[in-house]
Amino acid sequence: MTTWIIIAILAIIVIYFIAQYNGLVKLRNWVQESFSQIDVQLKRRHDLIPNLVETVKGYAKHEKETLNQVIEARNGLISGTPQQRIEADNQIEGALKSIFALAESYPDLKANQNFLQLQEELATTENKVAYSRQLYNKTVKDYNIKRESFPSNIIAGMFNFKREELLTIPETERDVPKVTF
Repeated sequence: MTTWIIIAILAIIVIYFIAQYNGLVKLRNWVQESFSQIDVQLKRRHDLIPNLVETVKGYAKHEKETLNQVIEARNGLISGTPQQRIEADNQIEGALKSIFALAESYPDLKANQNFLQLQEELATTENKVAYSRQLYNKTVKDYNIKRESFPSNIIAGMFNFKREELLTIPETERDVPKVTF
């Protein structure tokens, strides 16, 4: 009878040992995964922001050029020689065709809409980066607590589970990136 009790106690200890070890492995992998999510979001930021800025610049430039052509041509209609007025009228007609073609292709294309979209994408990207950092720090905290708590600290020591450091941002990098046009 005492042999069965000893075997049962040893089995419980072994099962507990395995569960603690597996828990540490799971948390260590979550730490690695959550750090890779930060990389994913930083890569998204790196790829997205310059492309959005260039897109907005392109649309804004096109609209600005077209509107400037219309304004210059309109001013030419008011004054100048008859030949200059005819040329101005042709310029207005060409600019209006360009505006209509642009409006047909992109009915909602307005520079302010692009700026609003850029602003929204920048905010979304920054929120995703911030969330990924928070997730990483929470996962590291959970891992370190389990690694340092008794009795899992014995298992962590036996299998060389190292302490993970929380993500911190140097003081010089705490400013929001600036986007200029």
